[in-house]
Amino acid sequence: MNTESNKISMLKTTPFDKLRANGINQSFPKTHPPGHQTGNHSRPGLKNCWRLLCCLLAGCVSSISLASHNFTTPDRTTLAPVIPTHPSEEPIQPLPAIPKLNPAKVTLGEKLFFDPRLSANGKLSCASCHDLETNGADHQAHSRGHDDIPLAVNTPSIFNSALNPWQFWDGRAHSLKEQIDYVIENPREMANSWSVIIRRLKTRPDYVRKFGNLYADGINADNIRNAISTFERTLLTPGSRFDRWLQGDEQALDANEKKGYQLFKAYGCTACHQGANIGGNLFQKIGIFADYFQQQDKIQPADYGRFNVSGREQDRYVFRVPSLRNVAVTAPYFHDGSVNTLHEAIQLVARYQLGRTIPDDDIQDIVAFLQTLTGKYKGRLLTGRVAP
Repeated sequence: MNTESNKISMLKTTPFDKLRANGINQSFPKTHPPGHQTGNHSRPGLKNCWRLLCCLLAGCVSSISLASHNFTTPDRTTLAPVIPTHPSEEPIQPLPAIPKLNPAKVTLGEKLFFDPRLSANGKLSCASCHDLETNGADHQAHSRGHDDIPLAVNTPSIFNSALNPWQFWDGRAHSLKEQIDYVIENPREMANSWSVIIRRLKTRPDYVRKFGNLYADGINADNIRNAISTFERTLLTPGSRFDRWLQGDEQALDANEKKGYQLFKAYGCTACHQGANIGGNLFQKIGIFADYFQQQDKIQPADYGRFNVSGREQDRYVFRVPSLRNVAVTAPYFHDGSVNTLHEAIQLVARYQLGRTIPDDDIQDIVAFLQTLTGKYKGRLLTGRVAP
């Protein structure tokens, strides 16, 4: 077996914590949070395997010159018909069922999610940046936080975030409960403290009663986190046309949407966007084949990504790969909220992450596929303000 095949085989069979010892700098943390499972991957064509590897890995494979490889564009006329056999055979999985959790805790968590008492100025709630009536975010490049100050990065949608093993673009929180702490105490977001929040809630008889019924120790920080995160775990968006197709409804997608999915796989996109959440479960450097930040007037601290968490140079410009669930309605895109359309987002990903140009016809079909990933919340299809 040649060197390239050895590397590919190693990637498929070697635990991630051993890859670095074998000369591969991968973009996963050394350990996964408890209970995390990586998504299944379909085997790409050999002509695109190095492109897939570069999307999966934060760095390039040592001693191999990627520039010497001739990558070809998938032939639209020879793409195999897409016939779903079983979801487990696809790199993308259907969303799991909404978990059946304690309904009283869910109701309490929802009440807290919409309560501005959690913020220092009493004006912001979780729902201020995460609009559950539309797309789970707020359609802005940068949400407004405490004292109307723009936040450093784009706000991701709260929908399906319970499926992510890490929260935030830099992955600094390992759970929904930990994520709540960061938001409450961040001076640019809620700018509050647990002592103030607890004191406020204890003045409300309804909260005292509800917490007393659910928790033996009543109102405290851990129980508040537990209630909110319990509600957030129910914020899944099933019912997308693509999931229906995965589950056997052949008529759920038209020919262009199916071709778009084939192209999505053929270009190696499923190396980073796979599993039930179609991403969100690994880290990746932005700008593998070109410097994404070169055209910016000034690099902001938030642009350093996971480096701000780990302090490791190899994590500079590394971010948690975003989920593509509901991506057609969650513009603007990227950590800096700088891109307003899916067409432009695909062009930039092709340039910076794949080192290539994707023909417009292919992009149109990929966009058509991405539009099938929009799901439903409480039986209503999610919506967005910016059309792709």
